[in-house]
Amino acid sequence: MKRTFDAVIFDLDGTLVDSMWVWSKIDEDYLGRYGIEVDEMLESELEGMSFTETAEYVKNRFQLEDSVEKIKADWNQMASDFYRAQVPLKKHVREFLEYLESQDIKMGIATSNSHELVEIVLEAHGMRQKFASIRTSCEVEKGKPYPYVYQQVAKDLDVEPTRCLAFEDVPNGVLAAKRAGMTICAIRDRQVAEMEEVLRQEADYFVEDYKQIIEYYESEHKKSYA
Repeated sequence: MKRTFDAVIFDLDGTLVDSMWVWSKIDEDYLGRYGIEVDEMLESELEGMSFTETAEYVKNRFQLEDSVEKIKADWNQMASDFYRAQVPLKKHVREFLEYLESQDIKMGIATSNSHELVEIVLEAHGMRQKFASIRTSCEVEKGKPYPYVYQQVAKDLDVEPTRCLAFEDVPNGVLAAKRAGMTICAIRDRQVAEMEEVLRQEADYFVEDYKQIIEYYESEHKKSYA
């Protein structure tokens, strides 16, 4: 990996942390306040949108009276306790980050979530200091599948996009990183079979968890010295 990439950039939800279940619950609870049932298509319709774009979409689609800023504040409040105490890391994430550090590879985060929740979950797991750049899609022109958030993190890290490996768990995220010119590794989360098939087709790699990557590079390292 050291010979191939100078930086690794992660999405957050479903990639670094196991948190997608939180948003299904929040969608249900939040819209339930207004007597609205969550339909099966909502998650796919929101895929890749920035936190602000998501709030704008929900407000307009369901004709909510609250402002976009109020909706975002409510979501942050509802999610903060989950992210602080109940959202676990993905399997073997900590070991993988330590491996990257040992190889002097820079790390960043390019997420559609809010900056507040990113900070909360990273601090909860003692991982904030590992990332030299954290950018949200609200900080750039448009969210995923547009490449802007990935381009911004690469710029922050002072690394050419072609020298970056991006980790994603949804197709629009994969497309965003691909449009930025990066190599993409998709990782298993709670994807339905149809989405997993798209990820396997569109990403450069698909892995079950981070231990699989560590074992691969360690085996390659041993070969080089054989």
